[in-house]
Amino acid sequence: MAHNILYAKPIHTTLGNMSYDLNKLSPSDFESLSADLVGRVIGERFEEFGDGPDGGIDGRRVSGSQTIVLQSKHYARSGYSALKAELRKERAKIDRLDPDRYVLTTSVSLTPARKTELAGIIGPASKEAGDIIGADELQGLLRANPDIVEAHPRLWETSGAVLKTVLDKTLDEREARNQAPTVLRDLLPKTKRAPEDEVIAERDVVFLIGSRPNDDEFILWLGPKLESHGYTVFSELLTLEPGTRWRKEVNFALQHRGAKVLVTASDSSSRDDHVLDLIDKAIEVGQSITDTKYVIPLRVENSIRLDGLRDAVPVDFVRGWAEGLEKLLVALKRDRVPCNSEAASVAPQWDTFRKRGAIPIINEPEQLISNWLRIVEMPDHIHYYEASGVIREDAIKRQVKRLTYEAKEHGRGLFTFADPHDIEESFKSVAKFVLKESIRIDDFVEHGAPVAQMKPREASNLMTFFIRNAWERHCLERGMISYDFSGATGFHVSSDQASNGQKIRWGQQGDGRRSSMLRNIANKHVWKYGVSAIPRLWPFWHIRLKARVLFAEDNGTAEGKPINDAKKMHRLRRSGCKGWRNKQWHGRLLAFLELISAGSAFIRVRLAPGHDMLLSSEPIMFTSPVSTKLPDALDADGEEEDESTLGRSLTESDEP
Repeated sequence: MAHNILYAKPIHTTLGNMSYDLNKLSPSDFESLSADLVGRVIGERFEEFGDGPDGGIDGRRVSGSQTIVLQSKHYARSGYSALKAELRKERAKIDRLDPDRYVLTTSVSLTPARKTELAGIIGPASKEAGDIIGADELQGLLRANPDIVEAHPRLWETSGAVLKTVLDKTLDEREARNQAPTVLRDLLPKTKRAPEDEVIAERDVVFLIGSRPNDDEFILWLGPKLESHGYTVFSELLTLEPGTRWRKEVNFALQHRGAKVLVTASDSSSRDDHVLDLIDKAIEVGQSITDTKYVIPLRVENSIRLDGLRDAVPVDFVRGWAEGLEKLLVALKRDRVPCNSEAASVAPQWDTFRKRGAIPIINEPEQLISNWLRIVEMPDHIHYYEASGVIREDAIKRQVKRLTYEAKEHGRGLFTFADPHDIEESFKSVAKFVLKESIRIDDFVEHGAPVAQMKPREASNLMTFFIRNAWERHCLERGMISYDFSGATGFHVSSDQASNGQKIRWGQQGDGRRSSMLRNIANKHVWKYGVSAIPRLWPFWHIRLKARVLFAEDNGTAEGKPINDAKKMHRLRRSGCKGWRNKQWHGRLLAFLELISAGSAFIRVRLAPGHDMLLSSEPIMFTSPVSTKLPDALDADGEEEDESTLGRSLTESDEP
């Protein structure tokens, strides 16, 4: 195993080459300091433990099957002999622990010979000489990491040099906090030393205003889009300190540099005093420069009018953000807002602000459930039949469409999994077919069908066509509702399979089973969960299930009134499901699989009479090399207590 060897590298800092009195530290202080220093060098965070018997462990890092043990010995006053004696006593503990890596820190000064002697006492657990760290190396690590020094006050509470460094740093930080962020400061008029120095700034900035945090997602989407088209955009999000702190500076910048003001017409904006104050200021600026369209409302929610802008014509983003952006760009161009598309650039602060809400990555493996179903069994062979004599191609095509199993015409013949007697029975009134070739399905996909002059790529496409068709036929036979989305057909749970608000039980969780709803009524619409199937033959044969949600207007019936407007359906999916979290989507997928498999471990799909495809009803598990630090405070029922899920249909008395 390769290790980061713990030698301190000399780094010039404001603390110079001063030394720290380790004798001021208690044993627990020394253990904590060692954990911080060693953790910094190897890039890992150590577990630390309280006072008491430690079993030979002062710090520990467990990652997968690898364990690093940190032992700290504060023996500066006792000396090297006492350190050796103590390590001899602990040798048995170290051997029992059998760590993958053992790191020793001590406040005793060490020479190379002493390190070699200590390594022999520690035994096989000591892998590298650099993993034994003496007082001199600790001093180097402290000088290289002044922030760790600051975090351990006992090292410096009587040191004038360190106190001065900490005080200077604090004053510098305070002064920096009192200055507006650079992105805002650059928009403010420069202080003039004489009247002739005054320069009239160009109105070239588009101000983007919205209520926090509700409108952040929209602003984070729109701001970079406008910048990529060549506009200079300012939003309080770019300061990385949004709110009222820089209100005076924002108002001043708007007054001197604002070319247009865009404000989100949302319910939260209409009730946000800070947004309303900015609108009032923008209206004043617009009047002073005689621009009657200085403030442009951006309608992101229906039926919202903002005070002071009730007569303004909004740009509609409700029907779609991309469509709204096109209309906004036309309006900005029409009003001759300064734009430099050749020098377009997107401010990095947009991404910085977005990453503030990012989930931290943990260097630990995690088991993940996918949306892939493994195909565990297929017929051994696929057959190619060729028609003999005079044939009518249109009649053959019509008959293929009438079949209740999979077949596809090709040239003068057809491919299918059906046996000869089934083909003879199915086509006896249309044509006589003769079996020309039976090919193992793996050879068919890899090499094609030479007799039928079919290339491997065509063969692979035909196999995925058969798998998808068979799945869709199976869903229809189970009574599901089909709906054609762009590029794929979704199959959704019908009221015959589950009633609105009914929870479908799935999976084993401790002593009980989880449950999820697959259809319900919310916000005057009936929603129905479903999936589209995407067959894949690499890296192994499987079907990927893409989640779909179908909406219908609530008209008092179980299924509701169908919606034929594709754009409205898209808007409903965006708004109606945005409250669903990953665990809810995951639960619905497993409930769907429980329903379609009837509780079996497999889903049997008919390809031809006597020939089936067998799918596992349990999604494939993958192992991610890293995981995320996500809270999981809600219980199983809490996952379904969501307005977009429950609507008005399910009450306590309705729950199964």
